[in-house]
Amino acid sequence: MSPAPIEKLIEVMARLRDPEAGCPWDLEQSFETIAPYTIEEAYEVADAIASGDREVLKDELGDLLFQVVYYAQMAREEGGFDFDAIAEAVADKMIRRHPHVFGDGDVADAAAQTRAWEAQKAAERADGRADADTAAPTLAGVARALPALIRAEKLAKRAARVGFDWPTTDDVIAKIKEELAETEAEISAESPRDRLEDEVGDLLFAVANLARKLDVDPEAALRRTNDKFTRRFAHIEARLRERDKTPEQSSLEEMDRLWNEAKAEGGSA
Repeated sequence: MSPAPIEKLIEVMARLRDPEAGCPWDLEQSFETIAPYTIEEAYEVADAIASGDREVLKDELGDLLFQVVYYAQMAREEGGFDFDAIAEAVADKMIRRHPHVFGDGDVADAAAQTRAWEAQKAAERADGRADADTAAPTLAGVARALPALIRAEKLAKRAARVGFDWPTTDDVIAKIKEELAETEAEISAESPRDRLEDEVGDLLFAVANLARKLDVDPEAALRRTNDKFTRRFAHIEARLRERDKTPEQSSLEEMDRLWNEAKAEGGSA
């Protein structure tokens, strides 16, 4: 009988890392060198979802799963955990965090479940501390490796749960205006780069908070804008090619007119 697909994948990974007959590239890798590939694969999954192509999504999910198998193999070589331990741990975690499904708990709706989930996570972080009498820091566990925009939203959301938040959306907008004014002041003063970086960072953090208050995913919103910018700029280049010109040979005024043309046409190239 043929092995289950996951067993086949685990065996493929073991062969790739075989000290005698494995792949030289795979044998050189470590947790640290593989981590960037994992992040890249996660984004490729997101791109495949956005494209709506389920065949591409299947392939990208396979690549992401392979990353997990890779870490499991390296950990097993160290005498640590393996793939089964990873799967068992996450299954136990899901059971623990869904008492309304696997136990006698009760939640009213998705929002209530989100609050319960975060409360359970906080309790688990506290249980893992050496000093059980000391509360876990509110912002503990928000990974530094996250994209900065995502991390900003998560940090603010954690702080908001303990009452550190603007009461209304208008208050956040006022904060954005305040940060913009401070940024403009630093620009006028020709401040050094680190001061400008601080002020622009404060401005971006405030905008991330506005997205949070509006229940808008800031990363998804910026991805949409990036795609929109790409489409509209492609329109500019296409129209310039019709005139046997490149952007470098064009003026800002001409490109701006073509940009507005792209906006009127919905950004199509």
